[in-house]
Amino acid sequence: MEGSHEKYDQLIARCKSIPPTPTAVAHPCDESSLKGAVDASRVGLIAPILVGPTSRIREVAAKSNIDISRFRLVEAQYSQDSAAKAVELVRNGEAEALMKGSLHTDELMGAVVNRETGLRTSRRISHCFVMDVPGHADPLIITDAAVNIAPTLKDKVDIVQNAIDLCRDLGAPEVRVAILSAMETVNPDVPSTLEAAALCKMADRGQITGALVDGPLALDNAISPEAAAIKKIDSPVAGRANVLVVPDLEAGNMLAKSLTFLAGADAAGIVLGAKVPIILTSRADSLIARLASCAVATLLAEARRSTAGRAVR
Repeated sequence: MEGSHEKYDQLIARCKSIPPTPTAVAHPCDESSLKGAVDASRVGLIAPILVGPTSRIREVAAKSNIDISRFRLVEAQYSQDSAAKAVELVRNGEAEALMKGSLHTDELMGAVVNRETGLRTSRRISHCFVMDVPGHADPLIITDAAVNIAPTLKDKVDIVQNAIDLCRDLGAPEVRVAILSAMETVNPDVPSTLEAAALCKMADRGQITGALVDGPLALDNAISPEAAAIKKIDSPVAGRANVLVVPDLEAGNMLAKSLTFLAGADAAGIVLGAKVPIILTSRADSLIARLASCAVATLLAEARRSTAGRAVR
């Protein structure tokens, strides 16, 4: 691994003592998605179960010189069928994580949120980018930039709590959540500032737990101590946030991609709020970002096993 990815290297290193997570890979029918699953298996992060048209998967493997001889294959006829059968493997206890292949995200998530056969919990499903930003000391979690288009205040309670739980499971000694807007003052004409204020009060009253939560904060005074000092913001979060909650999907997507393409950051993607972690990767993702996404899922699966073990005792 390159030295510039030390945050991701640390995540992957933490998985060395954890058995590979059985992972249903839905429709890995192109070189990118199949190689991503095989690479993650080679590093010891996941134990892939390849779900899709088996003849097509084998054809891609042969054409791309990828050895899949040691992996279990589950036959599915088309992309939606692959998603449904991958989810079924999780429901049957044969897989502890789900990974997106070459199908569309909405096809996979449609199977996940199906009320009868899906993987719903009481939580709203949301997405987090775990970003390795050059020059920034800690991994930076951005949510939600991929699933919830225009989340309501009620949705944001779960989005925030999902991100807090993720940050804690990844080993952060303190979770500092910034609720982002275009400004750091409450303005009745800017709805995101009102929602930020409400979320902070909900954290004060124990409706959101496990973190320091502050907002509204603009991006600069959320992550830059100098900017926070100039604005005279007295807060344990301002300038030190490790979780950034965006107003909507458009803002989050632009923020994450600007960090990736302008600042050289890598973005590991994970979906939370379902019964198991869901690995979402893009064809544009680097190898280290793909491996980091699998490492995050493995650490979450291990945390769930530990929690379940404590509950049984």
